[in-house]
Amino acid sequence: MLYLPKYWYFISISVLYLGLKLKQRHNNLWAITNLRIVDEEGLFSSNTKESPLDKINNVSLHQSFTGSIFGYGNIEIQTAAEAGATVYRMVDSPKKVRDAISSAQEEYSVNHAKRASSQQAPSIKDDKVGFAAELERLFELKQKGVLSEEEYQKRKSRMLD
Repeated sequence: MLYLPKYWYFISISVLYLGLKLKQRHNNLWAITNLRIVDEEGLFSSNTKESPLDKINNVSLHQSFTGSIFGYGNIEIQTAAEAGATVYRMVDSPKKVRDAISSAQEEYSVNHAKRASSQQAPSIKDDKVGFAAELERLFELKQKGVLSEEEYQKRKSRMLD
């Protein structure tokens, strides 16, 4: 029978644990879209975290000494949601990810402001001009014989309601 010293068990368990952690880190997927940040992780099961860009209040970065040497760190995203803060651990190139999140937030804000300004309700003056133009168009259609007097009156009454 082969006898192994006790420290071999410790070494083999440590190597297995390190291999497991490296595999978990390799399976961690990040995506920063124009609407949200998505983090999907898991080796045997899948865990997904999403943070909408419009709910993010602060993005902070923590990088330990070994993290700065090997290029990983933790990113904490504080949101206005019920959960509060979400921590993404062992992120590759965390400074690039933090900067990408900040850029995505700025782009979202600009695009959201553009959309809001383009979807403003028409002013009363524009509404009156549009209403008058529509009445004039209906009258012209009646004059040309496209609409009968009855159809013209129905459409006109619908517009006035």
